[in-house]
Amino acid sequence: MALIDLLNISKHYSSQKILTDINFHVDEGERIVIIGKNGSGKSTLMQIINGTLDQDAGERIIRQNLEIKMLSQKPDFKEGDTVREAVEAGLDELNKAKKRYNELSLLLADDFENKNYIDEHERLSNYLEHHNAWNLDDKIERIIQHFDLKQYEDKPITLLSGGEQRRVALASLLLQKPDILLLDEPTNHLDVYMVEFLEELILKEKFTLVFISHDRYFIDRIATKSVEVEDCVLREYSGGYSNYLTQKEEWIRTLQKQHDNLLGVLKRENEWFARGVRARLKRNEGRKERLMEIRENAKTNPAKIRQMSIELQREAKHFNRDKSINKQKMLFEVEDLSLTLGNKELLKNFTTRILQKDVIAIVGPNGSGKSTLLKALLGRIKPTSGKIKQGELKIGYFDQHREMLDDDKNLIETFCPNGGDRVNVRGVDMHVYGYLKNFLFPREFLEKKIGILSGGEKNRIALALLFTKNVDILILDEPTNDLDIPTINILEEQLSNFPGAVIIVSHDRYFVDKIAKKLFIFKKDKHIEESHQQYSEYLELEKELEELAEIEANAQVIKPKEKTFQKEKTLKLTFKEKISLEKLPLEIDKLEREIQEKNKCLANPKCYEKSGIIQLAKELEDLENLYEQKVEELLTLQEKEEEINSI
Repeated sequence: MALIDLLNISKHYSSQKILTDINFHVDEGERIVIIGKNGSGKSTLMQIINGTLDQDAGERIIRQNLEIKMLSQKPDFKEGDTVREAVEAGLDELNKAKKRYNELSLLLADDFENKNYIDEHERLSNYLEHHNAWNLDDKIERIIQHFDLKQYEDKPITLLSGGEQRRVALASLLLQKPDILLLDEPTNHLDVYMVEFLEELILKEKFTLVFISHDRYFIDRIATKSVEVEDCVLREYSGGYSNYLTQKEEWIRTLQKQHDNLLGVLKRENEWFARGVRARLKRNEGRKERLMEIRENAKTNPAKIRQMSIELQREAKHFNRDKSINKQKMLFEVEDLSLTLGNKELLKNFTTRILQKDVIAIVGPNGSGKSTLLKALLGRIKPTSGKIKQGELKIGYFDQHREMLDDDKNLIETFCPNGGDRVNVRGVDMHVYGYLKNFLFPREFLEKKIGILSGGEKNRIALALLFTKNVDILILDEPTNDLDIPTINILEEQLSNFPGAVIIVSHDRYFVDKIAKKLFIFKKDKHIEESHQQYSEYLELEKELEELAEIEANAQVIKPKEKTFQKEKTLKLTFKEKISLEKLPLEIDKLEREIQEKNKCLANPKCYEKSGIIQLAKELEDLENLYEQKVEELLTLQEKEEEINSI
């Protein structure tokens, strides 16, 4: 059901065209990601959807009484509100509806045939159901806890940092659940655990969502459709980031050879995604199956839970063997390092060596001490105890405040401080424009002052400047913040080609998976665990261990006789289930053949040009979804049949 339609919309600023004759639609239940370079028009499109920016031409049609709400980059709160009051702001209508619903329930108990009461009761029930507002107090508490706001709930909102205020605003919008929720970079200022909670909440409560994000794992899990803004027009792709990569690559294959470079980037990105994610998922299938089996058997065999927990811990330790090459040059030697900031203990007794080819990601929850550890390595703060020995080295440092940039200088002065227009990049002499073109800057930017650039553009300049320095190690604090996906791809390529060591602090799971060869993981007990796992795999193992601990805590032994009696009483295949058991294998075989045919067509330009690659990809996705559904149905029935036969 269509909620909003943008028809033949155009928008320009002065002589610069942003959107030209575009069409955009949001249906109920869709989760649409807007992809594109910084400055391509993503935020402009979001503001037109929101109604806070007027188009120059075209028509914006919305359903009557449609509620659209947008997460602002700089949230505005009621003066004097505490954090909890700010989170609960906007819930008045829901609270009134809930109160009236309860009143009507009592009235209907005495007058159950009153049509007015029945109609109003049903309307309010649907309203509360849509907003999932039945247990609103529990939901408020859960969001406050997961967004790490509990410790601030009674403090004035004005005392919080900008990132913390964004979390408060996001929490409030999630509780309100408007008909369409608009989110611009919602994962900024969230650690990986908060992002995971956000993903699960959005999926569970079936939000209708339009969002902008550079978090490629978040996009892949959340988006049902990807819309790319490029050259003032929109192109639609079904599904999330992995589908976008595949479909975009095929689309570019049909264009002229001038796109070969972009095709190469997309191909490398697609290959990495397939190798780094799908291979990992396949590798985890056995473990997932064992975990599901243990969940089923938990009540009858608690000993299996402990066995599985030991297996998972052993699997994690397998990755944590020291893979260093001892002959490498030592850059830092850290011995029994402890760090305290104010009265807060952040780190204790950390010992490690950082070598010349190490690529390390420092990860952990917000506020755990990641940036503080960087500053200790840089010598900007003194350890509470312990020692950091530094070898002979030059350090290139990128921080979130871009301290290396001077707002009064233009790009030429920034890259060529001694005059001229040439820059040396790791021994290669280049024209400054030729170099900056690699970071997506057009020629007209060369004379622009740093001070007038956007946050994302300043980040690109700071990173480009960093790669011109002759250094032994790069230390990067949240380098992907405010960057678009094309720029992050460039950053990843530059880091992959950098000959020295790299240390990064980042919450971007995809970026860390792709770049890091070692993890420093801040744990709850203030220690750091070193691991050679991919970060996303570490997080999966951590979550599974927590689930096993919870199952173990709640496990109760059911007596065998009682169990057998329950099975005899409840388990029996219905006539419909028996028919399904016969038909499903045939249906699955047919679907497999159709999927194979669609994949062959996608690899053949003559075939996919007939119906269009986007339409073909959508048909393939529908077939794959149906296939998964049928396989799941068959497995469930087969398990039930086996269980009955075992009685």
